[in-house]
Amino acid sequence: MKRNDLLQALALFAALAMLLPWGAANAGIWRFAAIGDTPYSHHERRELPGMLEEIADENVDLVVHAGDFKDSRGECSDEIFVDRRELFDASRVPFFYVPGDNEWTDCRQLAAGHFDPLERLQKLRELFFAEPRSLGRRTLPAERQPGAYAEHLLWRLGPLVFISLNVPGPNNNFGLGSTASREFLARNPALIEWLRHGFAVARRERSPGLVIVMQANPGFRHHTAGFAHAGFADLLQVLVEEASAFPGQVLLIHGDTHWQRIDHPLRQPTSGVPLTNFTRIETFGYPFMGWVKVIFDEHDPQPFRFEVHPYPRR
Repeated sequence: MKRNDLLQALALFAALAMLLPWGAANAGIWRFAAIGDTPYSHHERRELPGMLEEIADENVDLVVHAGDFKDSRGECSDEIFVDRRELFDASRVPFFYVPGDNEWTDCRQLAAGHFDPLERLQKLRELFFAEPRSLGRRTLPAERQPGAYAEHLLWRLGPLVFISLNVPGPNNNFGLGSTASREFLARNPALIEWLRHGFAVARRERSPGLVIVMQANPGFRHHTAGFAHAGFADLLQVLVEEASAFPGQVLLIHGDTHWQRIDHPLRQPTSGVPLTNFTRIETFGYPFMGWVKVIFDEHDPQPFRFEVHPYPRR
């Protein structure tokens, strides 16, 4: 091939690559960002658009937000909800959000406006989950659980299956004492059903990975010791059962306790042996801002890799 012909061929290849989706141009490698527990303050509200721009510049395919888009004592007003919807919709990449306790169960507090939590949850559904798709300037389609829980979504990124669950901290809205709240008794069976559905879809499609996004830290250490919190006992039992039988990798993303970490906290209750195919990411949380880039390489025996990015970069 002559030099000019070679240069023309290379230029054509580069032009075609620019037109391809990121995943198609980088076959087998997928990237997404995990954030949560932000923005909590006026400072974080001013900074978050810049962090979302930084995330988009890193060529991620989507962002997941693990809930709590305001401080628990901040008023649960329609104005705040609309502001966060506009903020998330400005993301240059598809943006998936799950509800946190600060924007519905904690809204009963006097400091937060003394709202009815179920009314606030319905407002979240109207603003953030009116259509089965992501937020953002570019959107991805999703499936949602039939029935009342429009926030329970399932979507795909390449070979990965994602599900979102409405699991608020600190105890999944179980209620005070040993008597479960009516709301918990209605929602918990639905979220368990959706969790099992996610595993079933991943198995049927032979997906190498299932990603679960929820807000609450379910207390893995207490579960291992045999003292699971009442609001999380069923959820953790199902996670052990399903992850033990799943041939691929399971990644749980949550926020809630504001301690950014990546570990393998799920263990068999009897033996205490860690489930090595189960990984947990806890997102950054106030007073620290940041995000975690998740890189999934379906051709790698250890397909998940992680990059931790404090914001602003130090």
